Amino acid sequence: MDRKEHVNRRVILHLDMNCFFASVEQAHNPELKGLALAVAGNPKARRGILVTCSYEARAFGVYTTMTVGEAKRVCPELVLVPPDFEKYRQASQAMFDILRTYTELVEPVSIDEAYIDITAIGGLENAMGIAKEMQERILRELDLPCSIGIAPNKFLAKTASDMKKPMGITILRKREVSNILWPLSVLEMHGIGKSSAEKLAQADIQTIGDLAIADDLKVKLTLGKRGLQLKQRANGVDDRIVDPEASEERKSVGSSTTLAIDETELDPCLAVFQKLAEKVASRLEAKQLAGTVISIQIRTAAWRNQSRSKTVLNPLYRSQEIYKEAAQLFRLHWDGEPIRLLGITVSNVIPFEELHEQLSFDNFERHDKEVSMQKLVSRMNDRFGPGTIHKGKQ
Repeated sequence: MDRKEHVNRRVILHLDMNCFFASVEQAHNPELKGLALAVAGNPKARRGILVTCSYEARAFGVYTTMTVGEAKRVCPELVLVPPDFEKYRQASQAMFDILRTYTELVEPVSIDEAYIDITAIGGLENAMGIAKEMQERILRELDLPCSIGIAPNKFLAKTASDMKKPMGITILRKREVSNILWPLSVLEMHGIGKSSAEKLAQADIQTIGDLAIADDLKVKLTLGKRGLQLKQRANGVDDRIVDPEASEERKSVGSSTTLAIDETELDPCLAVFQKLAEKVASRLEAKQLAGTVISIQIRTAAWRNQSRSKTVLNPLYRSQEIYKEAAQLFRLHWDGEPIRLLGITVSNVIPFEELHEQLSFDNFERHDKEVSMQKLVSRMNDRFGPGTIHKGKQ
């Protein structure tokens, strides 16, 4: 291999915090260490949902999205704590601060994971040493475990970080893709969910290897243009750069409207929020994004501007969930002053392909049905025009 080519080869890390919420709780309260622990949206309700759980809990068969009642039957000694998002946000910021002492080429993916381009600070030759130091510092300074994948691109780095948990470091080379990834089911590939896997299965594409060698037209007819992108990744090809500004560029998606009259009644305002939520959901879907911060904007007849926001554990992209949160904020903060303008913004957004929903409420049973319905509504509106069809209030 040419020396120059070896030196200049891109090296990317994907750092993924292990059982992040549970680990933060254990770091704040050492008495919880070594225990079967779960963070639950409503620990007192048997139908409350586990947001995450420790590896000790997983050893008993406990897993994320279980109800509290189910988890307690599997593991009677399970310790439950409510989520504390501000605590997790602070831990996340501290983790990113450590990563940025190595390089500015750090791209946040979510609250607990990041891509880091280390090509210019050591490359492949020093990748293992850099990864070990990052991992040890985060454990020593924050008392939090993480796993790291090392690869020539984002897709392979993210895949590698999942291969050994907790506290793993894995190198995945492009030449290893056919042996390591191709035998796996397409459902195990990052970027492919249950719905896409079912569509691929109908096209007789069962494994990552099947996708890698599938006919381009067949893949495109099955999953659209995104299918061709996934086929490339199945072959270990991913040209995306680590972009520190990426999260800023896709920072928020919103919509606002000036009312025909200065409104003083609640119901008409809520009707406006319903339409705004549908517009925001449509724009999020078009950009394949979801976000964990929702804000409402209120401009009064006296031109006084107000903004109120809320951070949620479940990334928002469905219109009814967006409406529910916006309406709740409005009811809580509107003082009855006549309103001239209303708006909704969803921020702290991430791509669907990088989305791992932090379930904390009892909405998981509706999840698949709502996603299917949202897609149907979107297709109908694409065909007959925006706003032609929308979901009714429940």
